[in-house]
Amino acid sequence: MIERAFFHPVALCRDVHEQPLPVRLLGEDLVLWRDATGQARVFTDRCPHRGAALSMGRVVDGELECPYHGWRFEPQGRCVAIPAVPGFTPPEGHRACAHQVREAYGLVWVCLNPAHTAPPAQVPVPLPAFAAEDDVNLRKVTSGPYEVQASAPRIVENFLDMSHFGFIHTGWLGARDHTAMQPYKVEKTPTGIFVSDCFAWQPQSSVHAQGGAMVEYTYEVAGPYHCVLTKVPEATAVKLANFRESIALFVCPVDPERSRVWIRMAMNHSEDPDQTLIDFQNTIFGQDQPVLESQRPKLLPISEHAPVKEVHSAADLASSHYRRYLRELGVRFGTC
Repeated sequence: MIERAFFHPVALCRDVHEQPLPVRLLGEDLVLWRDATGQARVFTDRCPHRGAALSMGRVVDGELECPYHGWRFEPQGRCVAIPAVPGFTPPEGHRACAHQVREAYGLVWVCLNPAHTAPPAQVPVPLPAFAAEDDVNLRKVTSGPYEVQASAPRIVENFLDMSHFGFIHTGWLGARDHTAMQPYKVEKTPTGIFVSDCFAWQPQSSVHAQGGAMVEYTYEVAGPYHCVLTKVPEATAVKLANFRESIALFVCPVDPERSRVWIRMAMNHSEDPDQTLIDFQNTIFGQDQPVLESQRPKLLPISEHAPVKEVHSAADLASSHYRRYLRELGVRFGTC
């Protein structure tokens, strides 16, 4: 699967401790843990000896111990101790399946290509881009995770869709008397698509809005299950001069029809508590979630052989390009 070649978010960094943490990605059970140096590690959650869940074990002296027979695995996955045979040196083939792992944007990211087949360190597999993360003048806050009974591509497509604002987010991001959309642009990029010249009238574009305003949106899809939007409201609509807000949607494709979602916000509003900003995103995502979970089929239909055909309008230009991007990339997990 091409999806295994990408990094995907699986947990908040702050939730990964020495104690093994079970997670699931692309239909595979994994275990996260930290070694003696504090570095995050990830194995397939299966001991190669008798198949027990390594997430039920513990970390001993920076090594992961299986709960069943106490086999110990060093951070790269090689077995270094078998308590029942203390004088035995396990061969190279006695190893847990280790995967690539990185920490960025407050999240732990995993690529399911095995670590021993990873490209050289000087040519790393790229993470999805989120340029605002590197701006020291912007404050970063993360909301989620949201556990969603919907496929990852359905969630990204919803994030790209502005024509639902006046119905799902009435009184917040849209209004029923402001539903018409102006034509906008979609361009293909080396990593996905870029959507620009999008405008929407919003009663409350952010927690800092002072009444209704026209807001300009841009979207960048930088991976099959990730998208970044930037919002620029009319200057008179916000209390803060030079208001800036960039929001990243990071989706973990847990199973074909089940996902875990985080929203990473980068902004220059600093006077509100984190929870105020998180509550705003919880409200918006909470309005989307029931509709996302109601969609049929749950898999996003992108193939000409899909069991259900969906029709489109001019307002769906971004969705159409996103589906084409997934099709050309060869994404199958979460699509039909």
